[in-house]
Amino acid sequence: MIRIRRRIIQYALMVVLTLIFLFPILWTIISSFKTEQNIVAFPPQFVPEPFVISNYITVLQRFPYGMWMRNSILITLASTLLVLVLSSLAAYAMARLEFRFKKILFSVIIAMMLIPIQGYMIPLFRMLNAMGMRSTPELSLLSLVITAGANITSLFILTSFFKDVPLSLEEAAHIDGASHFRIFAMIMLPLSKAALSSVAILTFITNWNQFMWPSILLTGARNLTLPVGIARYFGGASADAAFRYGPALAAACMAIIPTIIVFLALQKHFVEGIASSGIKG
Repeated sequence: MIRIRRRIIQYALMVVLTLIFLFPILWTIISSFKTEQNIVAFPPQFVPEPFVISNYITVLQRFPYGMWMRNSILITLASTLLVLVLSSLAAYAMARLEFRFKKILFSVIIAMMLIPIQGYMIPLFRMLNAMGMRSTPELSLLSLVITAGANITSLFILTSFFKDVPLSLEEAAHIDGASHFRIFAMIMLPLSKAALSSVAILTFITNWNQFMWPSILLTGARNLTLPVGIARYFGGASADAAFRYGPALAAACMAIIPTIIVFLALQKHFVEGIASSGIKG
């Protein structure tokens, strides 16, 4: 009986916490279908009356929202793919290969997680500018992809996972004459689908929500990413932005769709990958 009561209390708390976390999202979606007057009305309306889609029409017709979405999708997909390739190769080397100063190098790399982007943003910007990587909009977008490739969190997750793979599998492949790269491609990668899925989700969401670095690097209304475009033209970040709740909420609702799709597509591997990579609560 006591166990049943505890379980009921646990589920009740989970439901309450879920509602607390979901309420801002649900309120954003509901309010995006309201008129400007009803959004700020008090007491608040939980059901849109009248139900309007003019906010979405305004976003799609008056602003280059499609270009922002395209830029964000291209940058995020390319960055995620680059992180998966570089991090998996570096993680295999850190986990399985032996070379001088490996532990020192890995410690230095992990210590860099303590340095926020604000600490090296100005030198990185000056370096890219000196290399001519901001001379055209295309090169600026490419700069975002390249700088996103150095992802230390992904390296740590995959290194922890590769260390847990039984060494007997690698030894058997060595006996058969397999090279390190073949072992990596034919054994390690197929076994690391869960960890790679976790890294893909975390990297996708992180790059999709990037704001500060793209806002400094990108110029021109049609070359922005979604977070920068929404903040600049709907959030009052520029002098010509007259803030309106309706279009801003509609733009935010459409901006979360790709992240939801990616998470739903890879969610079955996400928890397994985090649990098996050594990151525990």
